[in-house]
Amino acid sequence: MARRITYKFKNQPREINFAKDKYRDMYHAIAAAEGIDLTNYLKMEQQVEMTSKGSSAVRNFRDQEFARMGFSDVYFIKE
Repeated sequence: MARRITYKFKNQPREINFAKDKYRDMYHAIAAAEGIDLTNYLKMEQQVEMTSKGSSAVRNFRDQEFARMGFSDVYFIKE
């Protein structure tokens, strides 16, 4: 089942479709929509996962990195 994601990229509101079979999560979908390569991000995320004791470190890293890339207000749209 397709869902929709709303987000802002460099303060421009955007909306895209999301399918779980195509993308791992909504952050990968929005990066693909904007043409951003996540290779280095994924390596660093894996290192944070291996060294942290909880999932909050990974979540904080993801939020900070995507904010640095220019993303904000990332949400699934309730239908």
